[in-house]
Amino acid sequence: MKNSEKGMPTKFVYHRGKLRASRDKHLVRAGSRLVADAVAKLYDEYIPKYARGRLIDLGCGDVPLYAAYKEHVKDNICVDVIESEHVDYVCDLSQPLPFGDQEFDTIILSDVLEHIARPEILWSEMARILAEGGKALINVPFYYWVHAAPHDYYRYTEWALRRFAKINGFEIVVLKTVGGSPEVVADVVAKHLQVVPVLGTFLSSAVQYLAQVFVRTAGKRLAEKTSPVFPLGYFMVVRKGL
Repeated sequence: MKNSEKGMPTKFVYHRGKLRASRDKHLVRAGSRLVADAVAKLYDEYIPKYARGRLIDLGCGDVPLYAAYKEHVKDNICVDVIESEHVDYVCDLSQPLPFGDQEFDTIILSDVLEHIARPEILWSEMARILAEGGKALINVPFYYWVHAAPHDYYRYTEWALRRFAKINGFEIVVLKTVGGSPEVVADVVAKHLQVVPVLGTFLSSAVQYLAQVFVRTAGKRLAEKTSPVFPLGYFMVVRKGL
């Protein structure tokens, strides 16, 4: 990664030893903290288990997961469609990538796949550049607002993700839903409240905080029961076959 010695604010930060969403509204809008917290928690759990060797961060943005994976890999390459301080290669991820076969041991694809106009090409390229036994860690939204328009193309079900993995020779190691109906409702309400003058950030944050408490206590069963049909998103780890 270029300029790795230069830190920059990102949407994920460590707080009391755990990865979570930044509370800086310029990095994570108030209404998106619940889902960002949930995604951060999954990467915090699975990066130490599966990130190894040479890593490529596809659609890296401001490299929000660098702090989470830097101690587990020997090298990382950052790729995005827009040039920035930490981007090594500027690439259209809907086109073949400028890397050799089996060049990487780990792939990060975080909140990116929905923005790829031709996902079948990216899946094929990930299978090509990943070494045998290598892992790709991926998350995507599902019940989530349109963002980064006009480059927000798809929402993937569990079955679409399973199909892409299968036809490209990947074994699914982990496939989890992110949230259920309580989180979906809280996310929608919070995103509306965040635009309320003066009190918007407070109200939006309060709704999400109460939803998180509810899901950890009385609402845990409801969240688990509804997650297959009302997921906020999905998180997966896939392994390239030997």
